Amino acid sequence: MREIAKKAKQLLDGVHEAIDKLAVPQAENELTELKKLAEAPDFWTNNLAAQDNLKRQAKLEQSTAPWRTLQRELTDIIELSATGDTSLFDDLTKQLSHAHKHFSSLKQQLKFSGPYDNHDAIISLHAGAGGTDAQDWTQMLQRMYLRYGESIGLKTKMLDESTGEEAGIKSSTFEVDGEFAYGKLKAEHGVHRLVRLSPFNADHLRQTSFAKVEVMPKVVRPGEAPLDDKDLKIDVYRSGGHGGQSVNTTDSAVRITHLPTGITVAIQNERSQLQNKETALTLLRSRLAQLQLEQHQEHLSELKGPNQSAEWGNQIRSYVLHPYKQVKDLRTGYETSDPEAVLDGNLGEFIDAYLEHNLA
Repeated sequence: MREIAKKAKQLLDGVHEAIDKLAVPQAENELTELKKLAEAPDFWTNNLAAQDNLKRQAKLEQSTAPWRTLQRELTDIIELSATGDTSLFDDLTKQLSHAHKHFSSLKQQLKFSGPYDNHDAIISLHAGAGGTDAQDWTQMLQRMYLRYGESIGLKTKMLDESTGEEAGIKSSTFEVDGEFAYGKLKAEHGVHRLVRLSPFNADHLRQTSFAKVEVMPKVVRPGEAPLDDKDLKIDVYRSGGHGGQSVNTTDSAVRITHLPTGITVAIQNERSQLQNKETALTLLRSRLAQLQLEQHQEHLSELKGPNQSAEWGNQIRSYVLHPYKQVKDLRTGYETSDPEAVLDGNLGEFIDAYLEHNLA
């Protein structure tokens, strides 16, 4: 019985260490705050904010409750083994074995111990150097991320898209919702480079194209990235598009500029000006939160505008379709000779390599 108690105590120490690293108490405090907000009589006045609150609650419950359950199970094993009742030996041995398996499963969460890793994600894609090829490349990346999200059960929602004149897209922004969406997809943040035979020039020459991928944690709660009204310039204008019923005839589109950093977000996807403003503010908070992580600044007022351009020398990953086939991540060194599978959404191994690299 002493041996069982000893092993359970060692495992419990590991659980406590993981709880600290994953900031479980802080997450529980946030959950308590969200539940209080949900009890307010005017909770459903802002339908979008209410839905985001409930989704966030579910995520926090999912990431905290299993650790507390395991903690209680191990505490019970230690207390029961201390009674010296040998008739409990077999049951306690089974419970300890189950606890070990449970801990091994939960330990995967340690890869997602960043401050926003359990948030949903917002991805913005921007065509870089390479003309029409770069716009086509940007659309290929969009398809890759949508396929990846679908393959692991993440939900996506398009927020904005600007199509190219000949082919592809100039830019797009979409949400990705699901467990540790930002924690997984943050590995994709940076410039992506494609080398292939161009389908857009008559000589079918080899072309190098670039696209910039921004991955941001979706920050809904104002307290996570507080914005000062005096730092914001808000413009409203009429939504554009190709005509038809989906285009508003009122000034419902919203553009918000964060004056200290020069970051601008514009949304015209929703039906009402209020919805577009809420979405734009969420996108702005998300951009600023990502910038804070990159620049290691505590206060938003200390941030500088982003300056990384989508061109040669800034890439994090290269995709080569000609004269040989290879995808190589320049941060981790991980590579594969099957670019078609990667572009079809099989990103798991690249993301795991990045998470292991960060953990190390």
